[in-house]
Amino acid sequence: METINYQTLQETLYYEEMANGLKVYLLPKKGFSKTYGLFSTHFGSVDTTFVPLGENEMITVPDGIAHFLEHKMFEMQDGDASEKFAQLGASTNAFTSSSRTAYLFNTTSHENECVELLLDFVQDIYLTDQTVEKEKGIINQEIGMYDDDPDWRCYFGSIQNLYQKHPVKIDIAGTVETVNEIDKDILEKCYQTFYHPSNMMLFVVGNIQVEDTIQLIRNNQAKKHFDKEKQIQREITKEPQGIDKKEDILHMDVIMPKVIVSMKINDILSEPKEKLKRELGMNILLDLLFSKSSPLFEEWTRLGIINDSFSANFTQERDYSFLQIGGDTMEPEKLRDKILDLIHSIKDYAIDDVEFQRVQKKNIGVLIGVFNSPEGIANLFSRYYFEGIMIFDLIDCVATLKKEDIENLKALFDIDLTSTCMVKAK
Repeated sequence: METINYQTLQETLYYEEMANGLKVYLLPKKGFSKTYGLFSTHFGSVDTTFVPLGENEMITVPDGIAHFLEHKMFEMQDGDASEKFAQLGASTNAFTSSSRTAYLFNTTSHENECVELLLDFVQDIYLTDQTVEKEKGIINQEIGMYDDDPDWRCYFGSIQNLYQKHPVKIDIAGTVETVNEIDKDILEKCYQTFYHPSNMMLFVVGNIQVEDTIQLIRNNQAKKHFDKEKQIQREITKEPQGIDKKEDILHMDVIMPKVIVSMKINDILSEPKEKLKRELGMNILLDLLFSKSSPLFEEWTRLGIINDSFSANFTQERDYSFLQIGGDTMEPEKLRDKILDLIHSIKDYAIDDVEFQRVQKKNIGVLIGVFNSPEGIANLFSRYYFEGIMIFDLIDCVATLKKEDIENLKALFDIDLTSTCMVKAK
């Protein structure tokens, strides 16, 4: 077992790779009563075209299959995993994003039993044709619920407008039509390929005894058999440079209209440290522009075009990147025009030295605060891990950013790559 010391945060991380390829990270937190475990696979909604384990040809599976598989994993041959966690006094959940699926538990007791249960239910799949068919109805109801949610429609619509071919434009849950195409055989093929230990990572943080926990994990994995690991071949999407749609207006049952201006960024970085530097720098730039103490936020609030729902976010994943700016407003066209004017003239925006240093320190403080929460640590660790980034490097990265680094990010803003999604009352 490898020991990694991080002096900045005074944290010690323990790492071991199991014989089957599973990467295990343990972070003990003295004085914490809560323990949080997260078991993640590098398999998300965009992974629909790939070469299955043991095969040689690319296949394409229905959209929404990663999310469907997440739903089915809790069903065990001898009961339900959620009920088993409840009997241990723990809670459990799972989520699917565009690039990963994660299963988690949260407990203040029976920590090692929870770790073993997490490993056991995720590393075994129990499917029947009948249960798969039954799940389709449940997921289709969930899709219908999101279709009726104005916030989700505006958020996701703003992403769909940007991309012509990339699967990020497809809803994580898929569509009713694609969900109905899913069957037991396809689910098992995805499971065998993407849930192989070599494509997964286990992270446990909190009230744990490292030697006891790692020995339990070793014993648990030694009892299981997996096929020989193989590098997963995924299709690389050739996304055109331009956007798909300049503007989209949806009419729904809303009291206050919503607007999000999104901007596609085609310059995709591959080096993890450079990606991290860009993301943390962009967070600082958006804070400078739009935090509640910024001149823009104060001006737009005074004009009555924004309220506390207004936000600006930067998303950077495996092979795509975009900005989203907007919120609820009674003046959607005015807010849209203000945001577009800002993007068009961003090169003229002057960054004040004092403000930059203040926002930089604020961002460092926010990151330090994350390390007081087992949930925050685990989710952030999983979020960056498959990008080749360790979260313990985030604070040092923010601290070394210079004002020039933030100035350089303005070159990514391109008015020709912007799109608007609005939701208005019927």
